[in-house]
Formats: sequence, C-alpha cells, structure tokens
Amino acid sequence: MGFTSFAGRVLFASVFIISAWQQFNEFGVDGGPSAKALKPKFHVVTNHVSSIFGVEVPEIEIKHIVAAAIAFKGIGGILFIFGSSLGAYLLLLHQIAASPILYDLYTNGIDKDDFVEHVLKHFQSLAVLGALLIFLGMKNSIPKRQAKKKAPKTKTV
Repeated sequence: MGFTSFAGRVLFASVFIISAWQQFNEFGVDGGPSAKALKPKFHVVTNHVSSIFGVEVPEIEIKHIVAAAIAFKGIGGILFIFGSSLGAYLLLLHQIAASPILYDLYTNGIDKDDFVEHVLKHFQSLAVLGALLIFLGMKNSIPKRQAKKKAPKTKTV
C-alpha cells in the first residue's frame, strides 16, 4: 500500500511540477506566454468582481501572479509527493484561484465554438480539486500512530 500510494502521488504531482517547470523556463522578463494569455482573462475577472462587490480590485502585475502560480505548483507538487498536507493545500489554493480565471464560463456562452472545450477543462479542474480534497480528508481522518503500550509483566511467585 505504501509504494502504491507514493507512486500515485508522484503521478498526480508530476502534472503540476512539469507545468511549473515549463512556465518557469518560458517566464522571461514579462512573465512569458502564460502572462500574455492570462492578462485579458484576469481583467475580465477583476471587472466582474468589481461590478458585483462594488470594490476596486488593486492593480497587480500579471507576471507576479504567474510567478506565484509557478511557486505554488512547483513547491506544492514536491511536498505532495512526500505526503505533506501543506503541499496539498498549496495545490488546492492554486486550483481554487486558477480555475475561475482560466476557464471563464461566465463570459463564454453556449453559442461560442470553444464552450464545450472550456466546460470539459473546467470539470477536469474540478476533478483535480476533488482529488486534493479526498487526499486531505483521508490524511486528516487517519489516526496518528500511537506508541504501543507494554503489557505489565506478571510477577512470578
């Protein structure tokens, strides 16, 4: 069971680690292609949040968001491999923050050509989120090993 669990964590985390490595290599001075693709989507989300809550969202450089995503995925993935809850929480935070921005279903209507693709990717992201929640739930529900109590020695008469 131990090796199977470890292999599963390695395979699961490899998606995040490889993605972080790719984004790190393409980062450059401006955040790379990830920042260019994220910028219009991020502005749509910030405008949407501002209109709903009536609060101005502070200006954040997109390259800093991409750098944080790289850090969350890379560090979280490595920690997750070793069974760390902190790694799972980092990946969970990344998924919660990235999914609504990357798969903006609220701006894509059913009549758009790529709507089905966005829905499928969004549900895949939800499945990953669910797997992380299952890991955290199981990790917290398993009791910690307790030291074995020694049976008292019987006295011989």
